[in-house]
Amino acid sequence: MRWTSDAAHRALDGSCFMRGASASGSYCQPETVHAENLSRARGLRESSTAMDPKLKKQIAEVKAKRPRIVLDHILQHGRVTTDELKKLYGYNHPPRARQDVIDCGIPLKTTMITGPDGKRMAAYSLPDDAGGEVADRAGRRAFPKALREALVARDGEQCSLCGGRFPARALQVDHRVPYGIAGESDVLDPAEFMLVCGSCNRAKSWSCEHCPNWTAKHIDTCVSCLWASPDSYEHVATEARRRLDLVWEGDEVHEYDQVAGQAKDDATDVRELVKAIVRISLRRDPKC
Repeated sequence: MRWTSDAAHRALDGSCFMRGASASGSYCQPETVHAENLSRARGLRESSTAMDPKLKKQIAEVKAKRPRIVLDHILQHGRVTTDELKKLYGYNHPPRARQDVIDCGIPLKTTMITGPDGKRMAAYSLPDDAGGEVADRAGRRAFPKALREALVARDGEQCSLCGGRFPARALQVDHRVPYGIAGESDVLDPAEFMLVCGSCNRAKSWSCEHCPNWTAKHIDTCVSCLWASPDSYEHVATEARRRLDLVWEGDEVHEYDQVAGQAKDDATDVRELVKAIVRISLRRDPKC
């Protein structure tokens, strides 16, 4: 279940949280952890009046749902852990939520802590000297409606990566080259963006953040990658790979069923059989 920010805050401040009990699936922590969170939150509230004005303004301007939830939780409780992001808000890839906040121009400090179950986890908080760091960062802007409309007019209502068809409202506007690598131009050029489905966007985020170029930050390397140029690419996250997403629809479904049935009879994977069919076709017609 995905919690809203208000619901999560009520659960964290409620009696079950104080008791350290878990009732009806609610996420609760022992009294010692609760007391530590209260102490952190109290200290953050006391220092908020002295918070750098630029940082305050930057935080107030964040409207996107995921970074807003992360910041609200940190402002109320002093920090948010990866465990809380998963259990309270349903974010199965917490580092992505952290990166969303950073993309808004707001730095976060990561600290490793031990949870109530004895497992190590990361906790995100605002650094004590965040004001100076945020001063020179423009932050990520919300995408205007006109940009989305231009992309739909250009590409239609389909994901640029998997080719799947979705209602326009379900597609997400995404930088071809990750914001964390190239930033953003003052003028939003549709050529620098693409429409992707939620599943492909999550896969792209994970792949990019684990790519060697995430640290090297060579824009040309990103441009020649599948995730930026799916119609003409040289690698996938710097590795020698090629990908092809195939979908059988309508009258084509029976063809897939035939291939799947043959794969089962041959005790092989459907994808491997499709590759074998392609190889045979290429051998028969070398011009292909």
